[in-house]
Amino acid sequence: MSSNHYPVHGAGLGLRRSLMSSVADQATHPVNFWEVAPENWIGVGGRHGKIFCELTEKFPFICHGLSLSIGGPSPLDEAFLQRLKRFLKVHHIRYYSEHLSYCSDDGHLYDLLPIPFTEEAVHYVADRIRRVQDILEQRIAMENVSYYAVPGKKMEEIDFIKAVLQEADCDLLLDVNNIYVNSINHRYDAETFLRQLPAERICYIHVAGHYQEAEDLIVDTHGADVTDPVWQLLGKAYQHFGVIPTLLERDFNLPPLAELLGEVEIIRSLQSKGLDRSSGHIQHG
Repeated sequence: MSSNHYPVHGAGLGLRRSLMSSVADQATHPVNFWEVAPENWIGVGGRHGKIFCELTEKFPFICHGLSLSIGGPSPLDEAFLQRLKRFLKVHHIRYYSEHLSYCSDDGHLYDLLPIPFTEEAVHYVADRIRRVQDILEQRIAMENVSYYAVPGKKMEEIDFIKAVLQEADCDLLLDVNNIYVNSINHRYDAETFLRQLPAERICYIHVAGHYQEAEDLIVDTHGADVTDPVWQLLGKAYQHFGVIPTLLERDFNLPPLAELLGEVEIIRSLQSKGLDRSSGHIQHG
């Protein structure tokens, strides 16, 4: 995906309700774009709904879903997809992404569970992604996820991801932290994995913090500052793919907005270094 086709540009931040007043009170902001989970905002009214409408009119927004369950055994929730389609249109949402995982069977499991790395799963998931894209009438991106077990594995993770993206003809939300977490937990080289991803399908990047349970076990929490190895891997991503819009995820243990903006500034600094290396190449939103 070339820079002039990215849905957003620069450095972004996940919007949480506790941050809304701080964001709304500022006329200008160092954040280039914001991300929300649509499930948390569809149908929300009152004061929060009003502020959200004001923010989506003022800033570029993208959506990262939580409940699509693209690899799940139950039929796709097409009624939800119709509500989502209206929500994306009403709020002028620039892009929609989801997780390459599943989170439901008869009911929601409230966790992201790994899809078996098999050819059968590739065909099943790709067919469901195509259906979602048909309903929404737009391309979507799937995010590479962290996982802690590999049930029924018959393919390598990288081959599974690439096969799904190719067969579904969808985009990739590249989560750098998830690559690092998986590289430790499953003992592979993170940069080698990164370099094998299809550059033309990357639409934007996530970075986040994690919890070090043991020397050989990391838990993806989105509840801590981004670590130095993840920042370094983000820099490697810019070196290999060029400067790509990047968003900081923080879901738990939220610090004051000023501290989050400090990490957003690290993203911006790495992007500036990447632009310098590429002789002043400039992105367009």
